[in-house]
Amino acid sequence: MLRISHYLRALAGQCPPPRVAPPGSQRPPVVIWNLLRRCNLTCKHCYATSADSVFRDELDTAAALQVIDDLHDAGVRVLILSGGEPLLRDDLFQLSAYARGKGLFLALSTNGTLIDASNIQHISEAHFDYVGISIDGLEAIHDEFRQLKGSFARSMAAIRLCREQGIRVGLRTTLTQQNHAQLPRLLDLMNEYDVQKFYLSHLNYSGRGKRSRKLDAHQQMSREAMTLIFERAWHDIEQGRDSDFVSGNNDADAILLLQWVSRRLPQHYTALERMLRAWGGNASGSGIANIDNTGEVHPDTYWWQHSVGNVRQTPFKRLWSERPDALLLKLREHPRAVGGRCGQCRWLAICNGNTRTRAWADGDLWGQDPGCHLSDEEIGLHAIPSVATPCA
Repeated sequence: MLRISHYLRALAGQCPPPRVAPPGSQRPPVVIWNLLRRCNLTCKHCYATSADSVFRDELDTAAALQVIDDLHDAGVRVLILSGGEPLLRDDLFQLSAYARGKGLFLALSTNGTLIDASNIQHISEAHFDYVGISIDGLEAIHDEFRQLKGSFARSMAAIRLCREQGIRVGLRTTLTQQNHAQLPRLLDLMNEYDVQKFYLSHLNYSGRGKRSRKLDAHQQMSREAMTLIFERAWHDIEQGRDSDFVSGNNDADAILLLQWVSRRLPQHYTALERMLRAWGGNASGSGIANIDNTGEVHPDTYWWQHSVGNVRQTPFKRLWSERPDALLLKLREHPRAVGGRCGQCRWLAICNGNTRTRAWADGDLWGQDPGCHLSDEEIGLHAIPSVATPCA
């Protein structure tokens, strides 16, 4: 995840640079926990391939409480509760209260359609640090992508309810060919609904998202979207607005940010490059971990095809830190031993080979990431020779 606003605020002198562990070092990860797989929607890009049915062998309340203890013992301090749709889990507020009691930074990731007057007070009293609600286009596109008519209106109503309760809200969008042109209007919704955070996710080829690969935004669309977000983030900083723009699932966004700063704020280019090298890019398997609904542990949420063990049998700390499997060790190399364009890229130390699951979907786990939106010239593959001007 690229914390765009935080880096720009640091350049503006409004906050210190993000505190990050050195790339490749051992650190407690941010954990994204799929509490259950059941969901009331069947979104086209769902990595969990959820459905509105009960899935077998999911962690019960006692096991889930033990997982929270294990995560705390492992040094985990940031926990994102996801699904499926986590509001379908009966013990959600019991688990969230227990995690809060352990001092964890706690976020709820939801599609928003189940938030209404009947449960908004419970959500408010859970004291989530923020609630992330997915909006994948304006009404027609969102409803088609989420495959439920009326889902846009219900999710936007949920955002309004959360803000009325003083809950910090994050609006999340997965960029596709269908919603690319609607991005400016989606960003406008932040101001209209007083939303503090905007998370742009690039499409990852996993779950139903793998089948929807043809919907992935073209490289130029991705670049235009990121430029718009950089401009909005900087405008908000200049206006003193408390907003937070981040992007995920394409670590080459950091290079676009560096290029944008070289054009708009050239005096800060060197400082930003230094911060981005300290950040180190893709952190799957090191700074990010995932626990699925049955207790299997993965390098991140898009790696459900590979488990490093199950928290039912083995404490998280042992799986993650004390006896990591071979894949985790490979992912933690910095820079990673990757091939193709990624291996030859002059920015490898910043993006760290980008998203390996897209490369895997393309046939080679350690090959180039087909989702990279940088040109060969930008990554240093082809030096453009200088041409002498002929004498008159």
